[in-house]
Amino acid sequence: MGAVEPSQGCTLCPRLSEFRSANRQAYPSFHNAPVKSFGALESRLLIVGLAPGLKGANQTGRPFTGDYAGDLLYETLGKFGFAEGTYGRRADDGLQLCDCRITNAVRCVPPENKPIGSEGKNCRQFLTAEIEQMSRLKVILCLGGLSHNAVASALSVRRALVPFGHGRLHSVGALTIADSYHCSRYNTNTGRLTVDMFEGVFRQVREILSTLPD
Repeated sequence: MGAVEPSQGCTLCPRLSEFRSANRQAYPSFHNAPVKSFGALESRLLIVGLAPGLKGANQTGRPFTGDYAGDLLYETLGKFGFAEGTYGRRADDGLQLCDCRITNAVRCVPPENKPIGSEGKNCRQFLTAEIEQMSRLKVILCLGGLSHNAVASALSVRRALVPFGHGRLHSVGALTIADSYHCSRYNTNTGRLTVDMFEGVFRQVREILSTLPD
């Protein structure tokens, strides 16, 4: 099996490696390295985002931790029983995930929060290995269209067969791909995604898992 995580000094993507180096100079107290997944490999739910935020996961070293997207995500996870403890916008807040793991399609922060195609391809090996090693995995929740496309590629599924759409569910073998708009501040501020819409997706996920063995 392949490695689930890139090395701390990963140089597969020159642009991202250079950006990390620049951030070490600008923000020496930040994590400034590939961000490892959070949660157990034995989980039945895998949540996949796009990439770490500069002052979110790139700062704290934990996915979706330190920015608004994490505020909404972790509050929702707690509401639906996928997290225990109090989210504190830092990696040492003691929060624990329950039957849930969180990762990103691209593990390093990209300039302007926009990874390019080659970076997604370079990082796909880690997502593929992660999915393969999650032996109890039942649902993959994709946050955003680019995350959805990364998951489809990792599963070797033609995108045309599993089109992205908020609230959509796709069966891929024994897995279910669930889609949601990304929980970014931009999406919530513009009304593209509301709290009710986001919770609706998690309600679907919880219903699917409730019908399956623990």
